[in-house]
Amino acid sequence: MQTYRIAAIPADGIGPEVIDAGLQVLDALSARDGGFALDVKQYDWGSDHFRRHGVMMPEDGLAQLTTQDAIFFGAVGAPDVPDHVTLWGLRLPICQGFDQYANVRPTRILPGIAAPLKGVGPGDLDWVIVRENSEGEYAGHGGRAHRGHSGEVATEVAIFTRAGVTRIMRYAFALAQARPRKLLTVVTKSNAQRFGMVMWDEIAAEVATGFPDVTWDRMLVDAMTVRMVRAPQSLDTIVATNLQADILSDLAGALAGSLGVAPTANIDPERRFPSMFEPIHGSAFDIAGQGIANPVATFWTACQMLEHLGQSAAAARLMRAVEAVCAAGISTPDVGGRASTQEVTDAVIEALRGDNR
Repeated sequence: MQTYRIAAIPADGIGPEVIDAGLQVLDALSARDGGFALDVKQYDWGSDHFRRHGVMMPEDGLAQLTTQDAIFFGAVGAPDVPDHVTLWGLRLPICQGFDQYANVRPTRILPGIAAPLKGVGPGDLDWVIVRENSEGEYAGHGGRAHRGHSGEVATEVAIFTRAGVTRIMRYAFALAQARPRKLLTVVTKSNAQRFGMVMWDEIAAEVATGFPDVTWDRMLVDAMTVRMVRAPQSLDTIVATNLQADILSDLAGALAGSLGVAPTANIDPERRFPSMFEPIHGSAFDIAGQGIANPVATFWTACQMLEHLGQSAAAARLMRAVEAVCAAGISTPDVGGRASTQEVTDAVIEALRGDNR
């Protein structure tokens, strides 16, 4: 039996609730399959840690995580701690410190989930958004001068490197090649951003020559939002910059019914460091502690983690169970249901136990 070391970082808001649900389901799946086990280590990092110690995680946090096979992350953010402190204090240091440069966000309309687009249902919207996750608009370069004066200046410098753009473009083309439609859309804003974004376009064309079986096109990011709403069937795999894909993937989650069903994988494709898996819904403090957080995104994120660890059959079994529960109408209020977080979790565990495939 293969044992995987998992770092669980529930962090803030509904993070502890959905990570607990995810670990319950993974335990049941491990017992059901028998081919793997999880050695989970909990880390109490996040906003509570910040209030006690003045930092979101210890100075040696990355060193502590290097011994793990994967990171199972909840959510970060708190009403009384500035967002840039929480983000740059925990999530981004892990993503950038471990060079998790491929942020992979699949989006589908799950059975039983009512999506907002008229006439669009399961099968009509099946996307994977690949987000460059190490540089771009979130590179952290810039500064402020003359604070508090009328001439105050703030700069936020987007950094695009040939190496960074090339590797994410190759990842996206290879992912598109592995999917049935072999279709990729490259998103930029090269009409207005004439340096970094023009380089993105040029590198996309260069990388495309190595993938002759992949059909690809290019869209400006503003036009892309319209296409996602008006013609979702025309899209499959999408690649964009750190900021642009961050925004587009939230739109994608909403179009699929709820951010509560949207997963994320922060991948180091070279496997030098542990990759991190998280739902994209954020800390959602407005519903924290009420027992109604949607755990589906976390379950889907767990599927991505299992696939990354080489447990594809277990991942497929878990996804079947999630889809069966959604199809049965057992869901939380964000997607029109009345079930609690624990009731959805219990239903998925029961579906796992009854899956004889």
